[in-house]
Amino acid sequence: MCLALPAQIVEIAPAGDMATASVDGVKVEVSLALVEDIKVGDYVLVHVGYALNKIDEDEALKTLALFAEAGLIAS
Repeated sequence: MCLALPAQIVEIAPAGDMATASVDGVKVEVSLALVEDIKVGDYVLVHVGYALNKIDEDEALKTLALFAEAGLIAS
């Protein structure tokens, strides 16, 4: 099963094409090649190392809560 997970951008590389995103406290490197106007603190959907699109914080937190309830993430 492949899922796109909401992740919060915590750092953007100086070139602006890569970022560090946090999912449930786990940090991953993601490409920003498919999205525009991303800032630190934004939530994005991440799939196979790419940020697919920006999502609002409420939607991201609700989705993460559902994933946690289903046992797919720890918190």
